[in-house]
Amino acid sequence: MASSGQHLLVAAIDFGTTYSGYAFSFIHDFERDPLKISANSWAAGSGGLMSLKTSTCVLFKPNGDFHSFGFEAEDKYSDLALDQKQNGWYYFRRFKMKLYENKNLNRSFKIEDDQGHTMPAIKVFSACIQYLKDHMVEFCKLHVTDINISDIMWVLTVPAIWSDASKQFMREAAVGAGIKGDHLMIALEPEAASLYCKYIPIERKGEGGMKTFTSGSKYLVLDGGGGTIDITVHEVQSDGSLKEIHTANGGDWGGTKVDNAFQILLSGIIGNGAFHRFLENNKADMVDFFRDFEVKKRTIKPNASSDEKVTFKVPTAMNVACKDENGEDISTIITSKSKYRGNLTIVGDKLRVSADRAKELFKDPINHIVTHLKTLLRDPNSIGVKSILMVGGFSESLVLQDAIKTNFPNLRMIVPQDPGLAVLKGAVIFGHEPRAIKSRVCKYTYGVRMAMDFDAEKHDYSKRFITSTGEENCLDIFDTHASIGDIVDIGQPQAVRHYKPIEPDQVSLQFLVYVSNQKNPKYVTDPGCYKIGQLRIDMPDTSKGCERTAGVEMTFSNTEVEVEATDKDTGEKVRATFDFL
Repeated sequence: MASSGQHLLVAAIDFGTTYSGYAFSFIHDFERDPLKISANSWAAGSGGLMSLKTSTCVLFKPNGDFHSFGFEAEDKYSDLALDQKQNGWYYFRRFKMKLYENKNLNRSFKIEDDQGHTMPAIKVFSACIQYLKDHMVEFCKLHVTDINISDIMWVLTVPAIWSDASKQFMREAAVGAGIKGDHLMIALEPEAASLYCKYIPIERKGEGGMKTFTSGSKYLVLDGGGGTIDITVHEVQSDGSLKEIHTANGGDWGGTKVDNAFQILLSGIIGNGAFHRFLENNKADMVDFFRDFEVKKRTIKPNASSDEKVTFKVPTAMNVACKDENGEDISTIITSKSKYRGNLTIVGDKLRVSADRAKELFKDPINHIVTHLKTLLRDPNSIGVKSILMVGGFSESLVLQDAIKTNFPNLRMIVPQDPGLAVLKGAVIFGHEPRAIKSRVCKYTYGVRMAMDFDAEKHDYSKRFITSTGEENCLDIFDTHASIGDIVDIGQPQAVRHYKPIEPDQVSLQFLVYVSNQKNPKYVTDPGCYKIGQLRIDMPDTSKGCERTAGVEMTFSNTEVEVEATDKDTGEKVRATFDFL
């Protein structure tokens, strides 16, 4: 990683499930005002939608070359569909969650586009990051001359609940997009949002004034994204840094679950066959349909009167598909079924949904979120939490805000202005001051494969091994360096653990580094354990036989793990390189 002073500005890319964007600030501006952060405004060609983020959609030509990203990709794909020329093109939308869902992620992993064609995921992600990177550089050059790529420290956001493999995948995608590894940092989304909120006034100060969170304050960060709900719990330290006091957690209960509920409602009316036909044969209408719903769902109110309605546009093509499949139009079906009377009506090409029925679209994700928070806040580590800080695009939902306020009346709910930008702006701040995150809680158990004296009462006989000197050893022991739930100081090595050769004539020690989703694994072959890397230290002087020693220490630096081994006699050091993919 480039050290402070080697770059002129920090640029952050927030790669979201639904929307993505970038923001940046120069070092000299940050020193004067940490919140002086610039972001680009994006315009959707159809509908006149303006946003500080653009849609996470990407379009590739039939030959596999990148064509466009964001609203531009949506509009181009819509135009192609109107001219019936979309076949063969690759159109991907809302694909970020594939990295969360795939539990066996690897570099050859492929994802499906809108038409069922596949492409390597690493190519898709890299193309998106490269577009945002190049767009940001050009944006900068319009305002400041002589900016080079080497002047920029890049920060890429990822959900805190993602696996190490997913984080590494995003890092490699960014490197593939032309960002050098030593100019790239990975920021955890709720942490970034928490850093942003560290600078905004949110607590009352004396007579009418406001101040930021004070030392000792404990608060929960709920990052509501399109795909995931990402939660961390922080405590403000005396120096203003943040200490994580509960391991990052959450689930796939983001805003897209509301979209899915709306699609289920529609397919329940017109039938799965008709709905699938509409999506397959009317790509232009599909783009407009999803874009319209994305805007409209934000207007749904939690306390609307029973006679208030939310209006959604129903494309003519959907009504045609309904008639072809069912012999009746949508209006006739809704009128004829009692379960729709009073809460659904059709007026022309508009679907009118009662406020109560519209709120039901949020029921499933909100139930998951509330249940999870109740469990989390009962945890001893969460004692003393007095505030819930809501950030992310889904946190703009008045329905979600009302559910949090109703279910947690004793906690103060804080929603900053533009909660959807909190992660993006916080990632810029993180790039300037990565040491602002002082400690984290381990999500996994990390350790080293080792051998030890065999004990028939403790060890499996299958692990028994006889050395050349006749010693009985037990192989495959998981020697733990950090366990799930441990609080680790960022950038500070953990306690050094020492290892010796098991054979007197060994000329090297090889360390295999493992991770486990169990708190106390016994063997590296236990379920949930897998190797993440290795390192070898040469020890050519065998005069001391098995009495030679090498020390191994792990450092949890920023969002990634480093391991270093040191020969006690020579002082030689080697570092591990990890491969989660």
